[in-house]
Amino acid sequence: MEVAAALKASPLFKDFTDVGIQIFAAIGVARAFPKGSALFLENRPGESLFIVGDGTVRLSAKNTTGEEVTLGDVVAGEPLGELTLIQKGDRLCTAVAMTDVTAVEIRHADFQKLTIQKPQACMKLLMGIVSHFGQKVRDNKDAMKSLVGKT
Repeated sequence: MEVAAALKASPLFKDFTDVGIQIFAAIGVARAFPKGSALFLENRPGESLFIVGDGTVRLSAKNTTGEEVTLGDVVAGEPLGELTLIQKGDRLCTAVAMTDVTAVEIRHADFQKLTIQKPQACMKLLMGIVSHFGQKVRDNKDAMKSLVGKT
């Protein structure tokens, strides 16, 4: 998997020039996850953003009774853990490779270093993350409404 091609396929990088893509390709690491392996685990520290290059990743979380509930699948081009670049914290869900998966990993620490060297490119990526996350919230507004008023 070529890192730059995987980044270019992601909505987070849709407005980036080839030069901009190369800036992030320089800190992106190609990773392979065999079918059944975890990319990350719920309630464990999040350190990285992943962009799926090939394959399918299933997201799940435990409900209040401890039962694993499927949240959805992520496929090629889609990001996972994008909020980790903004603020490190525990993962909100578990991500497991349902097929053999290739992904690009961008570590929080590398992104933070890059913000000093290439602040405009990093700001553009952050805006892409906010825009993408906002769209996900809009796409799932009915599910979000069901949470309002619950304690």
